Amino acid sequence: MTLDLPSVGLGTMGLDGDDGARAVATALDLGYRHLDTAQVYGNEATVGAGLARSGVDRAAVTVATKTWIDRLAPVDVRPSTEASLEALGLRTVDLLYVHRPKGGYDPAGTLAEYDALVDDGLVRHVGVSNFERAELDEAIDLLDAPLAAHQTEFHPLFRRPELRAHAVDHGYTLVAYSPLAGGRVRDLDPVCAVAEKHDTTPEAVSIAWVTGKEGVVTIPKASSEAHLRANLAAADLDLDDEDVARIDAIDREQELFPE
Repeated sequence: MTLDLPSVGLGTMGLDGDDGARAVATALDLGYRHLDTAQVYGNEATVGAGLARSGVDRAAVTVATKTWIDRLAPVDVRPSTEASLEALGLRTVDLLYVHRPKGGYDPAGTLAEYDALVDDGLVRHVGVSNFERAELDEAIDLLDAPLAAHQTEFHPLFRRPELRAHAVDHGYTLVAYSPLAGGRVRDLDPVCAVAEKHDTTPEAVSIAWVTGKEGVVTIPKASSEAHLRANLAAADLDLDDEDVARIDAIDREQELFPE
């Protein structure tokens, strides 16, 4: 069973409380069908409340969370996942990531626990986040379940072509976080030029550029209805080859979330 993710999902880091739940519900009502949270964000209950508040069928939504590094020891994986499910108000989470291969992460032991969670119906799909190629190869070799997704920073200032190629070659989805480079896309002349050409925003161009890459989807964070609408619509922006080449040629690299 493969995991089919929409081009644009909702990143929820920083969304909390009633305002956060309202933003999640609004996103779902607007058409979002992929919600991304994590144990370390401290807002799984908020995401669950937003999902419950919306009128969208639970089965239509992919809910993803991530196991933080202090809960990756094999003995901690199941209880931490059960706690996440309780916070989310769900019986099953659609996608569970290893947040980073650090802390208590023991490849063989940790991933065996992920497989057991899939076998027992608590998790539908297994993902990893912030992995390098060798770590990805190791995870694929160790897992019984197919690797469904790899979440990594990806934007016009940080492309990681080797990771995207690995995803395409192995048939899993690359989930791009921080597609707007923390707002820095507004300062990139090539992105701004393409935006002016299409009478749109640099943010929309960046999202369109990201989602135009084979095998890549993205999860920008937004809370206002206007930004939620704009991010969702950006995937439909049609960039031509010249536009893409102009952004591809940006000769500058900036990683926002290094190890």
